[in-house]
Amino acid sequence: MGAVTTQEAHRYAREQGVARGLYAVVRFLLTPVFRLYFRLHISGAEHIPAEGAAIVTPNHKSFWDSFFTAVATPRHMRFMAKRELFDPWYGGLLLRLGAFPVDRGSGDAEALETARVILEQGGLLELFPEGTRIRDSEELGAPKRGAARLALETGTPIVPAAITGTDKIFWGPIPVPRRVQVAFAEPVAAIALEATPEGAAALTETVWPEVESQFRRLRSRPGLIAAGLAAAGLSGL
Repeated sequence: MGAVTTQEAHRYAREQGVARGLYAVVRFLLTPVFRLYFRLHISGAEHIPAEGAAIVTPNHKSFWDSFFTAVATPRHMRFMAKRELFDPWYGGLLLRLGAFPVDRGSGDAEALETARVILEQGGLLELFPEGTRIRDSEELGAPKRGAARLALETGTPIVPAAITGTDKIFWGPIPVPRRVQVAFAEPVAAIALEATPEGAAALTETVWPEVESQFRRLRSRPGLIAAGLAAAGLSGL
């Protein structure tokens, strides 16, 4: 599959979408690994619309975030990925699995247009409001307004989401069996505001607290062993 140019990637993303057979095979292989090895716990997946355009907005901790959130729904999850990821040998693979490139920090008009096309086609699009990975496992970054802007311009609902545990799942090349959790909140409609900078700011101020709330809830959620000990009155152990 190999590396792909920006033009090739956007054309494929708009016209082809995903390679359905490859997507199904990768999901089939990853799902049991995620659920057993990383003890993946998913909550609120019913809030993802079964059909039609929607934007999922999780916090961002790892390259693997999109793979974990994609396992939560039978729909094809589309997502932006930094341009540099399309240069190595796996660039074509990422493209066929639903990714498309974005030049971060430049207000990439081409990436925004591809995102609009995906939403106009009724697709499920994942955007990370923080814009980059936040390494601190206990903290979130400041949200940008790109997702809200797209939602208002296309009349698309936003599904706030949160993910924890993906920031340290590798020790060098070795996967570490950490517990990963993903949560989705109820969709936020984007029809009551105008597609203006002020409207995007207001929508972001509605959506991001939901992401923060889900993130804090996941961070405070005890593991199975801890919960069992607490229930037995042995939490001191």
